[in-house]
Amino acid sequence: MKVLFIADIIGEAGRETVKKNLNPKNYDFVIANAENAAGGAGLTAAVADELLSYGVDVLTLGNHTFDRKEIFDVIDSPPVLRPANYPSPCPGKGFEIYTNMVNAKIAVVNVMGRVYLPLTDCPFQTINKVLKNIDPTVNTIIVDFHAEITSEKVAMSYFLNGRVTALIGTHTHIQTADEKIMSGGTAYITDAGMTGPSEGVIGIDKDVIIKRYLTAIPYRFSVARGKTIFQGVELEIDDKTGRAISIKRVSIE
Repeated sequence: MKVLFIADIIGEAGRETVKKNLNPKNYDFVIANAENAAGGAGLTAAVADELLSYGVDVLTLGNHTFDRKEIFDVIDSPPVLRPANYPSPCPGKGFEIYTNMVNAKIAVVNVMGRVYLPLTDCPFQTINKVLKNIDPTVNTIIVDFHAEITSEKVAMSYFLNGRVTALIGTHTHIQTADEKIMSGGTAYITDAGMTGPSEGVIGIDKDVIIKRYLTAIPYRFSVARGKTIFQGVELEIDDKTGRAISIKRVSIE
């Protein structure tokens, strides 16, 4: 099985980049982090529908999940997942089991780190509970760990080694060069990068960010313009065991 994970999509520029670069016929399943897909922060039903029309099967989120009130129009939609460790009263789901075009079952889990991010339940305890609730006959489990710091992601990789097919880090928008297959057959990368403007500061207009640093005034963020980049990872998975065979970085300017 071949799976594509598209790194954090930033605004309209990111969506257009997905449209131009994604060929869903090349993959058995496509996952994308879309928490920045609507104007650089959050997700709306219209944006979700747009990305799904390009061939994305599942949209994961993160700390910007509830930035837009429009999220409530789509948060309970099966192709949309929010971090599982948001407190239980929150609407939406943190994991789901999907069936691809060749009738293979794939569990996708979205979980968020706690360091420098909104207050949520423990991601380690949460994912333990999630894994217990996944049908044991489903052996392909892909986790989007939306977290800020490297050490939290690396710790999670060892915590889940051999228990999931892949642990893919998101959120920093900087693609790391540490992709590997761990001893237990789990594919890992600290951060898959981003899909959107490449001439900004992690997708945001560089002049706005520099002004904020120079003055400490909270200028309104705006998505950068100019060249774009399409990033993520390709996974090759053993259908019978659910173990990762390979993980390959994708980075197309």
